[in-house]
Amino acid sequence: MNSRLRTLMASALLLMGWSIQIIAQPRVYTISGQVTDAATGEGIPFASIALKGKTAGTTSDVNGRYTLRISALADSLQVLSLGYRTATYPVLIQTTQVIDARLAAAATSLQEVKVYAKGGDPAYRVMREAVRRSDQYNPAQLQAYQYDSYTKIEAYINNFAQTRKNKKGPGPIGKLLGKLPAITDENGQPAVPVFISETLSNFYARTNPEKTKEYLLKSHVTGVGVSDGGLIAQLTGASFQQYNFYRNALIVLRKDIPSPIGAQWETMYTFRLKDTVQLNNAICYAIEFTPKRLSDLAFNGTIWIDTTHYALAQIDAQVDKRANINFVDALHIEQVWETTPSGLRFPIQTQVTIDSDEPTPRSPGALVRFFTSAQHIIENHPKDISFYNPAIELADDYKEADPAFWQSVRPSSLSPNELRAMNVVDSVRNVPLMKVGGEIIKLGVIGYKPLGKSNLELGPILYSYASNDVEGSRIRLGLRTTTGFSKKWLLSGYVAYGTRDEQLKYSANIEYILSRKPWTVIGVKRSYDLERLGVSADNIGNNSLFAAYSRFGTLRRPYFQEENLVYFRREMGRGFTQTLALRNRSFEPLFPFAFTPQQHDDDQSIRSTYETTELISETRFAPDELILQNDNVRVSTGAIRKPILTLRYTLGLRNVLDGDFAYHRLALTLKHSFRMGVLGRTYYTIGTGIIPSTVPYPLLYMPLGNESSFYVGNAYNLMNYFEFVCDRWATIQFEHNFNGLLFNRLPLLRRLKWRELVTAKVLAGSVSTQNLAMIPATNATGQAVEGFSSLTGTPYVEVGYGIDNIFKVLRIDAVHRLTYRDNIGRTGIPVTPFAIKLSGWLAF
Repeated sequence: MNSRLRTLMASALLLMGWSIQIIAQPRVYTISGQVTDAATGEGIPFASIALKGKTAGTTSDVNGRYTLRISALADSLQVLSLGYRTATYPVLIQTTQVIDARLAAAATSLQEVKVYAKGGDPAYRVMREAVRRSDQYNPAQLQAYQYDSYTKIEAYINNFAQTRKNKKGPGPIGKLLGKLPAITDENGQPAVPVFISETLSNFYARTNPEKTKEYLLKSHVTGVGVSDGGLIAQLTGASFQQYNFYRNALIVLRKDIPSPIGAQWETMYTFRLKDTVQLNNAICYAIEFTPKRLSDLAFNGTIWIDTTHYALAQIDAQVDKRANINFVDALHIEQVWETTPSGLRFPIQTQVTIDSDEPTPRSPGALVRFFTSAQHIIENHPKDISFYNPAIELADDYKEADPAFWQSVRPSSLSPNELRAMNVVDSVRNVPLMKVGGEIIKLGVIGYKPLGKSNLELGPILYSYASNDVEGSRIRLGLRTTTGFSKKWLLSGYVAYGTRDEQLKYSANIEYILSRKPWTVIGVKRSYDLERLGVSADNIGNNSLFAAYSRFGTLRRPYFQEENLVYFRREMGRGFTQTLALRNRSFEPLFPFAFTPQQHDDDQSIRSTYETTELISETRFAPDELILQNDNVRVSTGAIRKPILTLRYTLGLRNVLDGDFAYHRLALTLKHSFRMGVLGRTYYTIGTGIIPSTVPYPLLYMPLGNESSFYVGNAYNLMNYFEFVCDRWATIQFEHNFNGLLFNRLPLLRRLKWRELVTAKVLAGSVSTQNLAMIPATNATGQAVEGFSSLTGTPYVEVGYGIDNIFKVLRIDAVHRLTYRDNIGRTGIPVTPFAIKLSGWLAF
């Protein structure tokens, strides 16, 4: 064989190899673009995109964008969406191409529907079957699941450039906002971006026991009055963007909104079969739903149900301003569901839009958008229970990500307006006016004022001044360190001075973080301050406003207390927190007080002062509570579905650190709330306790009274301070808020958005004869000793009714005292059998 022939054969074999390689590697074609409304230019969510004559297809996301990857092309692409004319576009023979579709609106035409059942819209037959099969497709039925989550949150100030009724230009606030950098919204009006965040995380969930965990990989937060802090990053992650329409109700803005595919579907909603459309290669029923009563807190919109499996495919749900939600003009949830490998359905894209209700007709408004996507879903691979603790965890490098990284992880490219907003928000937050506004907001929410670059904060501002008959004008200065000082050591304290008693009071607290996972701290505290019987930190709880108020006016039964405290606190598991403490306190009364010593005391003389040394164990179980944790700060977001249980045991140690008494104290508290469907939500607290020991009455249980004109949730609002004392007690505090169930049905009151409520509080208790016998008639100086009142066999009862949400911030309660109405007792203060009390807070 000559060399020329060998060359030709080699060339032929080489060409054959290339041909085989080309045949073995099929080409992948990508078509992408955006589906928009031809009239407005807005993106059309959930539009169906498919190759003509092929089974391959996809749907647009909430912004109208889509990407279709196929292995074979067709001559044209069809785009259809409910309420629009179907459009067809030619497809080029090339690997990558962009086809932007503009759809024209069309009148909705129903396809022929054959109804064989008697009466009613055929939508009810579809919904009845979908609800019956809901357990088959509810992702909550999975043993476990996990996915990669991307979350984006945007907040804007809008509606500030309108012309007022008198045809004049915008008001002074509108003119001021008009000078700030802005973007143009969908309506062609300026909108000032004030907050934007992006978060990438891994989200894990399991059932039996029910656990969730979010591991935040990356986060970028920028906005007015905020920074890239870990707490903000956790609040903007997937943990707070869970919307499962297969649940009976969705919790949105702390409101329970019945799902149109939940247990109350037929009670709350009216349904109408609107059309059948193709979504993701499945034919779906498009069913409109509306509340049976427009004033009910319920959704309206369209739900798409798969015709083969009767499973949820997509939903577009809205709540308009007729529903009783404060500050909200419109709430809109759009969600796409996808079939998982196990056959269940899972929400892969969710967008929530909240448009605020302006407080006055021409005041600026606000628009907030939440977008969440779930990718790479893994089913039924549960982690060990310990893995889910803590529920939210930050990666060490969660702040370190450049713009190219975010561009690569976004599910779809941002619109030009969104890209511009991310650049503009930095300019807005640096405007001096917005900087000052941000600092005022932080001071009002946190209560502390940063002192420059000193790594110190001044506060709480609420406690800076008080005036009472013992101290005169009380001036207090408090400081605490920040993470800039140390991420392990937390130092805080205050000094206070009274102009009348000329006494210096103080407190100093040092806390050291032993571990962040699990959260473990140890601390020491020393304080010396003026206190009053019946109003202590133990029974006030975290009601800081009431604690500040209690420092004003006439202080009955005041005393000085020196306290030394050492404590250890550790999170034992999800929801379990254990605290151990050793506390030594002194009691120095400023009122006539005395007690007779116990029989085994060597000194049997009547005494007026004493010391106690206590070993305290507190176990707290809150399985539904979500804790945000960042550096040296932990914040509870509260519990919604499951109760919080607290067990506290105190052991008094005699002759330890000069302790004068040996005693036991056991207290158990349960706090919970639950939804009662359309009837609203019930909140209740149950408590019980016992002190089976003989001790001076300041060491017994004193229920929290309230002599102010304000309603206090954890107090007996018609009971005086220190009116009753118990060593055995049981309590229940009950409140039910109807959330406007009645008022929303009255035309004259519906626009006010008032919410009716009822309350009841009961205390039963007693005092042993041994504890009563400890009170002598006079003290060592001959002064008459002030005793106390105790409950008889009749419990203390007060009931009330009220109106909440007056001007969206105020609440008025009418409270009746049903028992002990003539009791003056040892306080010397007549009781009030009926009172109108005021309170207020911002709530949705």
